[in-house]
Amino acid sequence: MHAAPSNTPSALEKRAPASSYFRDLLILICIALATIVVHQIVGNRYGFQRDELATMDDARHLAWGYVAYPPVTPFFGRISLALFGTSIRGLRLFANIAMAIAVVLTGLMARDLGGRRGAQLIAAVATVPFCLAGGQLMQYVAFDYLAWVLAAYFIVRLLKSGDPRWWVAIGAAIGFGMLSKYTMAFFAVSIAAAVVLTDARRYLKSKWLWIGLAMSLLIFLPNFLWQVHNHFISLDMLKHIHARDIRIGRTKNFLPEQLEITLFGSLLALAGLYFYFFSPEGKRFRMLGWTYVVVLLLFSVGKGRSYYMGPAYPMLYAAGAAWGERWLATMSRGKAMTVRCLAWIALAVDIVLVSAFFLPLAPLGTRWWNVAAGLQGDHKEEVGWPELVQEVAKIRDSLSPAEREHLAILGTNYGEAGAINLYGPQYGLPQAISGVNSFWVRGYGNPEPQAVIVLGLDLDYLDDHFQGCRLAGHTWNPYGIVNEETGDHPNIFVCGPPKAGWLEFWQHFRYFG
Repeated sequence: MHAAPSNTPSALEKRAPASSYFRDLLILICIALATIVVHQIVGNRYGFQRDELATMDDARHLAWGYVAYPPVTPFFGRISLALFGTSIRGLRLFANIAMAIAVVLTGLMARDLGGRRGAQLIAAVATVPFCLAGGQLMQYVAFDYLAWVLAAYFIVRLLKSGDPRWWVAIGAAIGFGMLSKYTMAFFAVSIAAAVVLTDARRYLKSKWLWIGLAMSLLIFLPNFLWQVHNHFISLDMLKHIHARDIRIGRTKNFLPEQLEITLFGSLLALAGLYFYFFSPEGKRFRMLGWTYVVVLLLFSVGKGRSYYMGPAYPMLYAAGAAWGERWLATMSRGKAMTVRCLAWIALAVDIVLVSAFFLPLAPLGTRWWNVAAGLQGDHKEEVGWPELVQEVAKIRDSLSPAEREHLAILGTNYGEAGAINLYGPQYGLPQAISGVNSFWVRGYGNPEPQAVIVLGLDLDYLDDHFQGCRLAGHTWNPYGIVNEETGDHPNIFVCGPPKAGWLEFWQHFRYFG
C-alpha cells in the first residue's frame, strides 16, 4: 500500500506561488481567451478547409465512429451546426476553446510543479503558438491536444498529492482522448511504461489505478463496439494513411521537425526534461519525463508524423518554467532580468512567426500568401469550394431533362463531396456520392443514377468504368490559387452509369483518403 500524503509542506510546496490562486487563474484565463478572440477575428478570412467539409458532413450522420476518425470531432461539429448553422467561426469555436483550456491547464501544471506567477505565464504562453496553429481549424488535433494535456495535468496532481483517486481522472482523460484521436493509445502506453520505470509503480497495488483503467476502457467502449461491428475499418484506414505518409516522405524528418513544432520553446522543453530527470524537486514527477521520452521513441520508431508529438510539450513547458524560475533566483537581479526579457522576446517571436504563416492573415495571392502556402498547405484547401459547386450547378443546368431526372454527383475526395453537400442545396443539387471513407457507406442512392457529374477522376479511368463520358467543365477559383482541385484534377466530366452496373461498381469503389 502507498503511504498517505503528508500534511507537512515539502520544499516544493514552500516555494509554491504566494499570490492568490484565483488571481493567477484569472490571468491564465485571460491569455486563453485572447487566443479564442484571435481565432474568431481571423477565422473566416478564407473558407472551410477540406477536412472540415468532411467533418461537417459526418456531423449530420452522428455515430460512435467513422472511418477516418473517432466520434468526438463530428459530435462537436454537430453542436456547432445546431448553434451557429454553417458559420465558419461557429464551426471552429469548440476547437478554439479546446486549445484555450489546454493553455490554462499548462499554467496550472507549472503552479503545481512549484512555479510562481511568472513561471505560470511563461508556461502558458509557450503553448500559444501550437494553440494558434492547431486550433484554427475544426479538426481532431485540438481535442487530441486537450486530452493529452488533461491527462498530464491529472498526473501532476496525482504525483503532487499522492492521492491515488486521481487515476480515475487520468483514465477519463485517456478515454476522451481515444474518442478524439487514436494516437492517444501511444500516450497511454507511455504512461504505463513510465509507471513501471519510476516510483509510481507503487500505484500498481492501488485499486484506483485499475478503476482508472476501467474508466478509460468504459469511455472508449462504444467506439470499440462500432469498430467491431464495422470489421475494424479504421485500422485499414490508418494503415493506408501511414503507408502513404511514409511513401511521400511526411515522416522522414520526425526528430528535426520537433524543433519546428516547439521553435524557441524547445529550450524551455529541454529545461523541463532537466527538471524531471536531474532536479531534486523534479524527482517525484519523473514519471512525466519518462512519459515524454517513451512516446517520442514510439513515434520515432513507428514513423509517426512530427505534429503527433505536439500535445506532449505542455508538460515539459510547465516543468521548464518552474525550474527556470528557481534557476533565475540564483542569479544577480540584473542577469535574471536579462534572461527573463530574452525568454519573453523569444516566445513573442514564436507567436508572431506562427501567426504570420499559420493563421489566415495573408491576402490571397500575395507574396506573403505564397510563402505561407509553401510552409503549410491547409489554407490552399480553403479556397474555391463555393465556385466548384457553382460550376457543378452550371453543368447540371446544361443537361437534358432526362439526364437531370436521375442525376448523381460523384466527388472523388471528401472535400468535393462535402462541398456539394454544403453548398449544393441552394442550387437544388442532389447529395454527393463518393467512395472515400464514410461516404462509401451511404451508398449511391435509390433509384440508381442514370447520369453522373464526376469530379476528381481522369478520363482514362472513366472510359474504362462508365458509359459515354464527356468533358463538361473545369474547377476554378477567382484568385488563381493552385490547389488540389485546380492543379491535380481540374476537369469535370458527365458520364452515363457504370458499365458493370452500380452494385458491382460500388463494391470495388471503396478507398481511403
